[in-house]
Amino acid sequence: MDQLFNDKEETREEMDAALDSDSSQIAQISEDVRPPDCLPEQKFGEQLKQLEGIVTQLESGQLDLEDSMKTYGEGVQLIHALQEKLSDAEQKLSVMMDEITPTEE
Repeated sequence: MDQLFNDKEETREEMDAALDSDSSQIAQISEDVRPPDCLPEQKFGEQLKQLEGIVTQLESGQLDLEDSMKTYGEGVQLIHALQEKLSDAEQKLSVMMDEITPTEE
């Protein structure tokens, strides 16, 4: 009977250690993901190709969990950077259109 309790206690300690290990891996992955303004400046097309490569990698199912999480985070960064570039382009086009459109007075 005492052996049963000891085995359960050891199993609990092993589970706690595994959870601590997983938590530290998740924390490391979170630290690896940086906001989009930390991305090197690339052209829109280059970033789009990079994002397509990331999607292909993730869809292949060949990455382990940690690499998948890191790669997914990189994809999210690229999406934010691409959205920002599109938004900036829309604003610039809007300003240009306003400049060439005659105003009615």
